[in-house]
Amino acid sequence: MSRLRLEPSGDVLTIVLDRPDARNALDEQAIAELTEALRGPASDSGVRFVVLRGEGKVFCAGADLDYMRRLAAADDETNQADARRLGALFDAIAGCPHPVLAAVHGAAIGGGIGLVAAADLVVATEGTKFGFTEVRLGIVPGVISPYAVRRLGPAVARRLFLTGEIFAAPVARDFGLVDEIVADGALDPAISRWVERLRVGGPGAQTAVKRLLDDVLDAPLAEAVQRTPAHIARQRATDEAREGFAAFFERRPPSWSPEAKS
Repeated sequence: MSRLRLEPSGDVLTIVLDRPDARNALDEQAIAELTEALRGPASDSGVRFVVLRGEGKVFCAGADLDYMRRLAAADDETNQADARRLGALFDAIAGCPHPVLAAVHGAAIGGGIGLVAAADLVVATEGTKFGFTEVRLGIVPGVISPYAVRRLGPAVARRLFLTGEIFAAPVARDFGLVDEIVADGALDPAISRWVERLRVGGPGAQTAVKRLLDDVLDAPLAEAVQRTPAHIARQRATDEAREGFAAFFERRPPSWSPEAKS
């Protein structure tokens, strides 16, 4: 039985973690299916926005414990290969060419909070609990750490990784992990509002923004300064940019804008 449900609606693809009886925990099958969905359907040119959410009472409770127990008994080669597959999942989220929005409720723990950290925008219900709880099991938040450190900063990540503490949605917002908190039952309209805000941007420009950030975030300042001209020069020469400039000077909405289609 599939661990996911794909719900396309126009240019929005919603990927639903669909294992509610296991609190949407990630096992080998869920990891493979989610990676495939993000590398395939979610990257299609007909898609502009990807929404990641969970069925049932929680968004994602992290790694399936039976799966983790099997790996604890496996040899190093098996563990290394599995860790690379898990790492590819988070890379697929962060590297998706389209904006990825996480709609989070209930709990996002361990690998579940990794899904959140790798997303571009995060909306959570006010009762959601978060935690990097790996140290409680004697392990580390390995493959999710690059995304968590980028999102939280090194000092906050150090604290949360070491303590394994559970924290509430308002604290997650203060830490920069969550962009908006909404009441229970209000996730769908909140996600829709964010999608509409994103529609003002050119699709190609938003893809280029994600590439730009990947290129400069971890680079020393002098190196980043050398890299950025290529990004603006390349995007400025696209048909999309020409349309954007033309629309500005002609005092009209650009072709991708909802106003131009109404």
